[in-house]
Amino acid sequence: MAKAAKKVIPKTQKTALPAKKPAAPAFTVKTAKEITATFVDCVGLTAKVAAALAAENVNILAGTGYSASGIRRKAIFTLIVDDLVMAEKALDMIGADDVQHSSVILVETENKVGALERISRIVANAGIMIYYFYSTTSSGKTATCVFKTADDKKAMKVLCKA
Repeated sequence: MAKAAKKVIPKTQKTALPAKKPAAPAFTVKTAKEITATFVDCVGLTAKVAAALAAENVNILAGTGYSASGIRRKAIFTLIVDDLVMAEKALDMIGADDVQHSSVILVETENKVGALERISRIVANAGIMIYYFYSTTSSGKTATCVFKTADDKKAMKVLCKA
């Protein structure tokens, strides 16, 4: 029985394996300013707030609003906007009882199971209390989470190192 001839490929014809792309970070972290306004609650308040901001050409990038009407007859709107000065002006013009600014952390991550757990675990493992968070998915592929912590500076540091 004859042996089959072994095919030899000259070195110049060998193709190198493509270099592996470095893995993209699981999330990006940055700071943002948030504006919180309190109002006497009433029917149509959300529309009134949205209209006032739109009239001043303020874009709402993220936000939450809720009513505590059963308790105090108050409504609270917490927003990240593209123009804090104009937003505050607009909210004052429609009768906000109180308007405050605070810094928050924005984390953009893949929209997949366990993403929030991973981020919040990193913060918890650093001994940092999360006061609140809210999040949304806009494209379906990514999610944006807003966090307010007991130590935003330290939380940013540990998240950036992760």
